[in-house]
Amino acid sequence: MVTETESHKRVKQIVKKLETAFGIPKRENVIDPLSTLILTVLSQSTNDKNRDTAYRRLREKYPTWEEVMTGDVREIADAIRPGGLANQKAERIQAILQWIREEYGKLELDFLCNMDPDETIHHFTQLKGVGVKTISVVMMFSCGIDVFPVDTHVHRICRRLGLVPDKATAEKTFWQMQPLVPPGKSYSLHMNFLKLGRTICFARKPKCEICPIQRECDYFEEK
Repeated sequence: MVTETESHKRVKQIVKKLETAFGIPKRENVIDPLSTLILTVLSQSTNDKNRDTAYRRLREKYPTWEEVMTGDVREIADAIRPGGLANQKAERIQAILQWIREEYGKLELDFLCNMDPDETIHHFTQLKGVGVKTISVVMMFSCGIDVFPVDTHVHRICRRLGLVPDKATAEKTFWQMQPLVPPGKSYSLHMNFLKLGRTICFARKPKCEICPIQRECDYFEEK
């Protein structure tokens, strides 16, 4: 492991190299926080295509979140079945919507964009199906808040780079990475790590020889 000062420098260099290789990601198709929250719950344990199919089918059957909240949970499960874990996700989505209505009196989360991020995380991770990654995705994508979500790809890459301990959980990686990411660069680094993880830094047989940040990587050095 490296010291914090060295880590800051390395992360800054990693951001720069990835932006040179992949470009600076642009924010597109921004949707409201509640929709992003449900979309992220649907994304758990599946791929983007199946998630999007499940979300589209849900919204076609139930145009409003009120209808989802009061609908038959079995019919909701049928609508989102392409996303996998349909019964579990249907129950959790209804529970989340009911909690939001009881807690805030309305089915919208636009106010999250003005809340302290740590407070938002503490408050929403009490819900089943809403972990640190899920709520940080909502804050970053819908609100433009400068937080750095840690999904499977990001977690793997951070450990391989040696920015966090190899045995660090995704949640510990989230908290350790927040102060290391240069201000205003969370979205760029997150999106470029996703691209890196999907095209080069695979879980098995990563293509280290063509990686734009191989010189910053402990895993590459140790191979």
